[in-house]
Amino acid sequence: MTKLPDSNYVAPTGPQKFMGKPIKRVEDPRFITGAGSYTDDINVHGQLHAAMLRSPYAHAKIGKIDASAALALPGVHAVLTGEDMKEVGSIPTGWLLPGLVVPHHAAIAHTEVNYVGDIVAVVIADTRAIAEDAVALIDVDLSPLGSTSLGSQALAEGATLVHDEAPGNVAFKWEIGDAAATEEGFAKADRVVSLKLRNHRLVPNAIEPRASLSEYRAASDEYTLHTTSQNPHIHRLLLAAFVLGIPEQKLRVISPDVGGGFGSKIFQYAEEVIVLFASKKLRRPIKWAARRSEAFVTDAQGRDHESEAEIALKADGTFLALRVKTLANMGAYLTTFAPAVPTYLYGTLLNGVYKFPAIHAHVTGVFTNTVPVDAYRGAGRPEATYLVERIVSKAAQELGLDPSEIRRKNFIQPEEFPYQTPVALVYDSGNYEPALDKALGMANYQELLKEQAAGRASGKKYMGIGFSTYVEACGLAPSALVGQLGAQAGQWESSVVRVMPTGKVEVLTGSHSHGQGHETTFAQLVAEELQIPMEDVTIVHGDTGKMPFGWGTYGSRSAAVGGSALKMALGKIKAKATKIAAHLLEAAPEDVEQVDGTFRVKGVPEGGKSFFDVALMAHLAHNFPADTEPGLEEQYMYDPKNFVYPFGTHIAVVEVDADTGKVKLRQYVAVDDCGPLMNPLIVEGQVHGGIAQGFGQAVLEETVYDEDGNLLSGNFMEYAMPRAEDMVQIQVDHTVTPSPHNPLGVKGIGESGTISSTAAVANAVVNALEAFGINHLDMPYTPEKVWQAIQAARKDMLQAADD
Repeated sequence: MTKLPDSNYVAPTGPQKFMGKPIKRVEDPRFITGAGSYTDDINVHGQLHAAMLRSPYAHAKIGKIDASAALALPGVHAVLTGEDMKEVGSIPTGWLLPGLVVPHHAAIAHTEVNYVGDIVAVVIADTRAIAEDAVALIDVDLSPLGSTSLGSQALAEGATLVHDEAPGNVAFKWEIGDAAATEEGFAKADRVVSLKLRNHRLVPNAIEPRASLSEYRAASDEYTLHTTSQNPHIHRLLLAAFVLGIPEQKLRVISPDVGGGFGSKIFQYAEEVIVLFASKKLRRPIKWAARRSEAFVTDAQGRDHESEAEIALKADGTFLALRVKTLANMGAYLTTFAPAVPTYLYGTLLNGVYKFPAIHAHVTGVFTNTVPVDAYRGAGRPEATYLVERIVSKAAQELGLDPSEIRRKNFIQPEEFPYQTPVALVYDSGNYEPALDKALGMANYQELLKEQAAGRASGKKYMGIGFSTYVEACGLAPSALVGQLGAQAGQWESSVVRVMPTGKVEVLTGSHSHGQGHETTFAQLVAEELQIPMEDVTIVHGDTGKMPFGWGTYGSRSAAVGGSALKMALGKIKAKATKIAAHLLEAAPEDVEQVDGTFRVKGVPEGGKSFFDVALMAHLAHNFPADTEPGLEEQYMYDPKNFVYPFGTHIAVVEVDADTGKVKLRQYVAVDDCGPLMNPLIVEGQVHGGIAQGFGQAVLEETVYDEDGNLLSGNFMEYAMPRAEDMVQIQVDHTVTPSPHNPLGVKGIGESGTISSTAAVANAVVNALEAFGINHLDMPYTPEKVWQAIQAARKDMLQAADD
């Protein structure tokens, strides 16, 4: 992208009744009273249950499978193996980079398993308990092979190949930026700061585990799949066209209430394929729901980058160039967006909020015998922000500069937007200093520095202050651009506004909510635009049998893309309603306005027609404009012209106990800019949740495999999640810089907290450890790791003193 499109954002005028108001979520009562309907809540007559036999080995050859004992168990209807499903298509990859190696990914492994949790066989039985008991009776001859779990190990000479078709275990290589210009920047540098760091692997752990229920109707040769999906139309497309080879209209995918996803419910999974196949084979509905232990070894995991970075600077701290080399562990297979989102969206965000004259990044994706890696909350942007913000803070430390001032010095300035970065993206709008200044004031930064100095001088208190000034790309767009980059997908969104004869409104949206609050914010937008009560609006999503095609929810795209589609559809509704009202009022459409819900002739306050009057006549149509179709229903497919670019400043303050290594979060300040706030209450809730998630990565969470590919952190006893006692009262504020190219001006907020907070907390912990001469430590900052680092540093200090 080289040129920002013309602006089509128009700032709202007049009284605002709904938009921008902190209205409580209308969907919450059903959730907090237990009335929500999740996939595992759905049961149908005659359903059977599936249970999976999963490989206990990370890599093994499959020999003979003896299922006779399982089949003899009363209540067991079938045992399926890879042989039964060998004609079913491979689970597809939706992003094709040049030179990409895409191994065949069978729903049930046929000849070889490639990670612990890979499916070897499936039992179908009357109950879940019987199915699980029968799984234990299956005798499988598995011959263990060599395996690898770390990305760097996969590239080592003599490493076992995960897939024969991927020599050296390399899935892909790509680079971005101008290598020659970057080298020139380093040649001019007064100082070069280097950093090796690991962005470790995470398990998504949504509250609701994945589940699927498939029904097959032989009379019409049709399927219905209830499943935990963030994008039911994508699931329908992939399952029908690429896996099962059936007409797309023969498959209906319904995604009811979804208890969180964080990206992990975007992807096509083996279990969905299996229940669809089995329901047709047995002519019975088939249900499967994951145990939490299964989720740990099957849900696509996140992050897992090993990187080397160098930044070239002038003596005064001005940035000249950035050079990055990253090894991305993709796990055993490439899932839906795996080759691009965690890596390509990472590379294109390495510019951060700064004026880097040159950047060059090289990324290698490798296969390992671990759970596949794909998009996880932030998807590439947290990885980029962590790397950039850590090396910027390290540069400040080495040059003796204040970490806030080195950032300010290198900010892109407001008058420089639209801003072409050296790594492909064109930032739409930004004003970074006000967010930094507001955050500094909220944190009382100067007083914190005094307290920090006093604590270090006393040798009793080690406080750290960490900054993250971030930018992210949301609302993946436009379709033509992402298609050029290898995406086998569009990035537009759909909206249908259907006005009933009674004036009630039903909205069908391709955006799908799994915690974002669409039923509230979209209803606010409709109520605002049509001047009707919010309770007259119903938002429908998550059902391919009702909605027009849509691309779902991920990448903080709901407001910027789905909301814009809704805004444009509402514009068409308003235009037609005004035309009908003008006919009823015997006036020209341009002479009619809607005030407080009533259509009236301008300058004539008495009389008028209500929205109900217009909606009813739109359907009765006996007193109607001659050239107008009956009804009041409009559709809009919105394809954004660019990404949107939220930004902000987060400041974390921590205390490190030198005797125990315990990291305590003491204060957290977040100033974000997501453009106009549709609902401040929901925005702050998203920010709070994202910060907790990012803090969890920095201090608590880590996916750990042993040398044989066994997951050692496969339960909540070993995988620590943040709790209320780990957090503090988060101080939240905002600046408002609208995006100039979507009609709402919004920029997205669902992932900002996670994108920024991990880096902020990491910088705070390292800042505290500087008192011991430690200038970097890889996450997570567990008490054991921090304590050992302090002990090693103290030992080195004593040794140096003796020398």
